[in-house]
Amino acid sequence: MSMIRDLRAVVRPSRVSLRKDGATYDATRSPATSSAVVDCAVYRDGRRIETETPLTPHEAVRLARRDGGFVWIGLHEPTEAEFSGIAGEFGLHPLAVEDAVQAHQRPKLERYDDSLFTVFKTIHYVEHDQLDANSEVVETGEVMCFTGRDFFITVRHGGQGSLRALRHRLQDDPELLAKGPSAVLHAIADHVVDGYIAVADAVQDDIDEVETEVFSPGRKGSPRGSDAGRIYQLKREVLEFKRAVSPLLRPMQLLSERPMRLIDPDIQKYFRDVADHLARVQEQVLGFDELLNSILQANLAQASVAQNEDMRKITSWAAIIAVPTMVCGVYGMNFDHMPELHWRYGYPVIMGITVAICLGIHRTLKRNGWL
Repeated sequence: MSMIRDLRAVVRPSRVSLRKDGATYDATRSPATSSAVVDCAVYRDGRRIETETPLTPHEAVRLARRDGGFVWIGLHEPTEAEFSGIAGEFGLHPLAVEDAVQAHQRPKLERYDDSLFTVFKTIHYVEHDQLDANSEVVETGEVMCFTGRDFFITVRHGGQGSLRALRHRLQDDPELLAKGPSAVLHAIADHVVDGYIAVADAVQDDIDEVETEVFSPGRKGSPRGSDAGRIYQLKREVLEFKRAVSPLLRPMQLLSERPMRLIDPDIQKYFRDVADHLARVQEQVLGFDELLNSILQANLAQASVAQNEDMRKITSWAAIIAVPTMVCGVYGMNFDHMPELHWRYGYPVIMGITVAICLGIHRTLKRNGWL
């Protein structure tokens, strides 16, 4: 058990640091190379077998089966033709191969005769100076893992979520890597879930910022109702986050609870830790959705109250203006016999009465909060 006690220390440094320069997220497939294979290595007793030239998947399989150990092949967005040879070499199920090539899959765990097929959705937080109605908050990618007795294959889709640093950390702990492909599967699951935790913290900051601005008293310079677009955009991004987190909870529970031939018993118990962290993130994401619903409803209520206040002001001024309008209308009828029409002080008296009535209406409305 001593070799397993350091498991958390090995995989925990893989927690994603959200840096604005984007250095954490690098696409490991160089545009200059035509091969989808990012790395291909054979591990025996937890140590990488060094060769003079890079191994091809076929050479790695032959070496692993001859000398023992397991093969870890990493691919980035392979085509069907590129992946078909590897799939045939390891006898991968055609349905899993089709999912791995086409991508856009739901997080899941599928068990076949001699392999496990696991789909993870990776989440990357997109830094932005100002959150607006068109801001992209999260980017998604996919990591698909084939776990067998003597092989582990990762297929990545998307420009972020590189596993290079994770591979190096595992290679620095040969005791852990000696546990075989299941140790790599756990490390990737933990790496992905730690990324969820980091993104959840960043999204929480965005929600707090929007919430503060919505409820800020006397905010000026912002068009009324402009927050609704930002809130709705955040809801869309949280929904994308939810689609990555929620379906993965059941596979992690299965990996932690049900004995499986391809999962080392010493490694299996550590999937519980991953499942617990994933459950916490799921609660956060569900809370984000409910909180954004409340903020959106509050924003719409504020806009409705503001419109009602505007209507009351318009109605109040219309009532005040109605008084001189009525007086002018009456005395504009051009009748010969009208009260005070030929009186010397008729004009100033009528004007004074009109002003007095208008001031009285204004005072009453203002006292009642209409103005």
